[in-house]
Amino acid sequence: MNSFTMGRRGFMGAGLGLASMPLWNATAGLAADSAQLRMVWWGSEERARRTKEAVQLFEGSNEGVKVATEFMGWDDYWPRLATQVAGGNAPDFIQMDYRYMFEYARRGAILPLDQYLGSALKIADFGDVNLKSCSVDGKLYGANVGVNAFGVISDAAAWRDAGIEPPTYGTTWEQYAEKAEAYGKAAKGKKKHASADGSGNENLFEGWLIGRGKSLYNTEGGLGYEPADATEWFTYWAELRKAGGCVPADVQALFKNTIETSPLTLGYAATDFGYSNQFVGFQKLNKPALSVTSQPVLTNGKPNHYLKPSQMFSVFAKSKAPEVTAKLINFLVREPAGALILGVERGVPASPAIREALIPQLDGPSSEVVKFISALSPYVGPLPPAPPQGAGEINTALVRISQEVAFEASTPEDGAASLLAEAKRVLKKG
Repeated sequence: MNSFTMGRRGFMGAGLGLASMPLWNATAGLAADSAQLRMVWWGSEERARRTKEAVQLFEGSNEGVKVATEFMGWDDYWPRLATQVAGGNAPDFIQMDYRYMFEYARRGAILPLDQYLGSALKIADFGDVNLKSCSVDGKLYGANVGVNAFGVISDAAAWRDAGIEPPTYGTTWEQYAEKAEAYGKAAKGKKKHASADGSGNENLFEGWLIGRGKSLYNTEGGLGYEPADATEWFTYWAELRKAGGCVPADVQALFKNTIETSPLTLGYAATDFGYSNQFVGFQKLNKPALSVTSQPVLTNGKPNHYLKPSQMFSVFAKSKAPEVTAKLINFLVREPAGALILGVERGVPASPAIREALIPQLDGPSSEVVKFISALSPYVGPLPPAPPQGAGEINTALVRISQEVAFEASTPEDGAASLLAEAKRVLKKG
């Protein structure tokens, strides 16, 4: 797996690094039934294993088609993709995320797929909700691999060994802090902290805001919260850090937005936060049996979860073989032979037929994911407003500022002021 580094923003400026950054070779135009495709995604080794196995099966049943695959971590993925799009040399098959879909679609970087519906792409049974979740301005830009929800992933045995019941559905933010502090006082050994430090986790911050009737962004593309909200957020984690309920700043700084570098996987915490589709990967890397449950909730607050469209599979606008790429997408999301190999690692499948075919073969971790999505219903509300252009840069700022507060280089109040000032600056130039 290659590693790349660069800021997410900007197809406009991304081309500056083209001369020094290795790129995939461009493909020549080929017939519709044969092609040399390039495919890229982000994710864990387990995701890579499943994806490559499914792709090899597709190659075997489509003579003349060869697919070059590559994967990397989330933090490396978006800078790399932005650079390649700027150079007109992106892969044919692009794994796309909901937060970035709007920007890539409106900049003409990914291809509308409506022309392939009913032919190469047979996903009508995904339903209007799933199809609309992958659409921008009335056009379809991706095939939803499934649905995800953000939650709490725990080593329940570690909690119980400390004499504390782990967080569960309906655990409030106050109760989470109390449990984590009690765990910290009782736990022994390396895994002496209850929780990862969630202060730099945008998805968790979003859930905190939604429960308070707010949001990361409003429908006009501005911020959906105030300085007081961010101050309260940073203060919550500062107090939990001081009480020993979450990992210290130097441990959290080891996290590079991958399952492999999670404080839970590294053995420093009994709990971390992640999307349901990441659960299989977490379990693969952790020997103890893990559990997944809802985020903490606000007492008498609003439902703070939503079912997010999982990663989408999209086609690069300049692909030389868009129809074959669409056929590969269909194979992975709608044909049992491919979809069953992917399982629920990227999310619970959008197709009812695929879910029905999948259920009998689910292992323990995959079954946990399906149960989690079902049990989450009381805590689920509508999709929040779409992230505006520049949202990725603001996420990066949240991570950096949360670390400044964690290392006590900044106070929660100053961190909140910095976050909003930087966010507004990014949105203004967006």
